[in-house]
Amino acid sequence: MTLTAATRDATHLREITPQQWKSGVAAWLGWLFDGLELHLYTLVAAPFVMQLLATTDATNPAIKEKSAYIQAAFLVGWALGGAFFGRLGDLLGRSRALSLTVLTYALCTGLCALSQTWWQLMLFRFVAALGIGGEWAVGASLLSETWPKNWRPWLAAILQSGVNIGVLSGAVFVGLLVAKMAPGSERYVFLIGVLPALLVFWIRRQVPEPEAWAKAEQSVGHKNPSARELFRGDVLSTTLRTTLVCALGLSAWWLYLFWQTQHLRKLLGDAHTPAAETTTLVSAAFFAFNFASILGNFGAGWLAQRFGNRRAIVLLFVGLGASIFGAFVVPRDFATLAWFWLPIGGFFGGVFGLFTMYLPPLFPTLLRTTGAGFCYNIGRIAAAIAQIVFGVFAPVGEFRGAMLWVSAIAAAAALASCWLPERTHENEAT
Repeated sequence: MTLTAATRDATHLREITPQQWKSGVAAWLGWLFDGLELHLYTLVAAPFVMQLLATTDATNPAIKEKSAYIQAAFLVGWALGGAFFGRLGDLLGRSRALSLTVLTYALCTGLCALSQTWWQLMLFRFVAALGIGGEWAVGASLLSETWPKNWRPWLAAILQSGVNIGVLSGAVFVGLLVAKMAPGSERYVFLIGVLPALLVFWIRRQVPEPEAWAKAEQSVGHKNPSARELFRGDVLSTTLRTTLVCALGLSAWWLYLFWQTQHLRKLLGDAHTPAAETTTLVSAAFFAFNFASILGNFGAGWLAQRFGNRRAIVLLFVGLGASIFGAFVVPRDFATLAWFWLPIGGFFGGVFGLFTMYLPPLFPTLLRTTGAGFCYNIGRIAAAIAQIVFGVFAPVGEFRGAMLWVSAIAAAAALASCWLPERTHENEAT
């Protein structure tokens, strides 16, 4: 059974078929649980790692060291998962690969609760991250091949908002749960991560493969093109241009997310704000930032609908760079940054929602999840390298200067976006 996009010109929700609704719900729930899984470790990292290291000294340098290794393994797994499961999405089909990504991150997140050593936790987090990274490319391709083309900017906004809602839900629900837990039982938070596994049974029963993928498979006699085809012919240009933009854009974004939080904590520390109040204020700023990001996802969809994907991406990267520059070009107090400038930056972060629906159709059908997963996740690796470089060379405690460099990287992403491709392989079989 396959899923067709016969209602490609649908203008009303009532014209969307039940099967298309199912593919949309499956992808959105996958992204929602992605956001939840992403936030679990950050909530319980310190006490759980202390328990695994059998220490009660919170100042023990081994805690910071092992926690960093675990988080680094997660980021690497996230990047590799996009490429690995992206390839499976082209070989096995979108629905099957989506099921595998959800099952991988659900079960391995649950296994984190059984960890007896810090390296076991690192291993489980790495494998879970493979699934989280893979879900992006597979879910995006599933929707790009099944929903009407003119709906894609809004689908991108809804999908990206699923991640934001998952993160916020995790912060609220799991945060309240942790507060009621006895010391030493934080590990059981990871059992919540098993819940998405139930989604797999529904996906396999209710979400068929897209017709475009099935026809492309038949046209080549089930002999799919090699991943090396990303670096040949006219596909090579697409691969290089989109990888460059993703690398610059994601580097700017992840540096922005990390350094702005450190700067907020420094401002509160300089003002001698109590530790408990500092955590509360920074968490509130985090919520405001994510809420603005949700609005930005839909703002990005509106721009893409009006001006096209490429122009919208350029405008949003310009806005992101300008907002970061405006926030840090002069010293500002906590309130001005947290409640005005940083939400503006969060709004322009909606640019990354556009990549969800924009990247897959740039590649031939049987290279679609491979290409989208590779380009976007190479960007994540670049972002990880940028984090290390900034951490080594940025002056200690001087976050404003570092953020001005981040604004320059966002500006470079805007410039590179001017050469993003517009031609797609949407109507080609391979």
